[in-house]
Amino acid sequence: MRGLLLLAALTAFSAAPMATLAQPVSLPPAVFTDPASDTANPPRMEVLHIPSGGVEINGVAYLAGGAGRHPTVVLLHGLPGNEKNLDLAQAIRRAGWNVVTFNYRGSWGSPGTFSFEGNLADAKAVLAYLRDPAHASSLRIDTTRLVIAGHSMGGWVSALTSAQDPGLAGTILISAADMGGQGATAAAKTAVVKSMAGNMESLAGTSPEKMADEVIGLTPRLSFNAQVARGLAGKPLLVLTSDDGLAPGAEKLAKAVQDAGGRSVTVRHEATDHGWSGRRIALEAAVISWLAELK
Repeated sequence: MRGLLLLAALTAFSAAPMATLAQPVSLPPAVFTDPASDTANPPRMEVLHIPSGGVEINGVAYLAGGAGRHPTVVLLHGLPGNEKNLDLAQAIRRAGWNVVTFNYRGSWGSPGTFSFEGNLADAKAVLAYLRDPAHASSLRIDTTRLVIAGHSMGGWVSALTSAQDPGLAGTILISAADMGGQGATAAAKTAVVKSMAGNMESLAGTSPEKMADEVIGLTPRLSFNAQVARGLAGKPLLVLTSDDGLAPGAEKLAKAVQDAGGRSVTVRHEATDHGWSGRRIALEAAVISWLAELK
């Protein structure tokens, strides 16, 4: 995570800041109240093993109580994923949504080798797994109401994945780090290696040098580019930014989505750090309120 902030300092975004919503979000009851008990269909948790890239990555499904199928959020962590936003997952479940989290290949005990492009493939594999009729039935997932959400690097994965997946019902970006738009170049490799060295916890099969080479290779091929903006324009988008130096890039993407015809783009800024350490309740309220408005 801290390496991403160093990467953000390598480049200056030229776009003017986008206007953000200033009004406070009222607290939805799910932020602070447990749902009514349903003994016939109680909430539960399921461990998942999801095929991707020749291995089975680790996942957890937080399943909402109540009969029938439920809308579902797929929640992606960042680099390396020290902040997994599981308090947010629990709050979303209290609001009646399932939440599925997972660890990318080569991270946090998932087998395989960690790579940025592998993360993109893993996200697609998770969505395919959840849409499989047998899995959707057993996990009580309404596959017509799947939303992808990601924090930091997970925001980058979410944006690029959603741009290629018209079947998703919405996209949430939380302090998104555009891994392909950081301005990383071969000439700046030493600085990139230094930034990646601070993000090696629980990552397997890689090194700071390999990660730096891959980040350099992503630019601008897999960035928040015009093609991504066009892909996101057809579905609701929530962009949440913080005081971490990454806000201009996310706001630039939101503006590009609007320019591409997106009519449901919400941007909100909170004065907090990259991990939203001081605004956890505000984060939960913003996400749950936005989900409640999805049709």
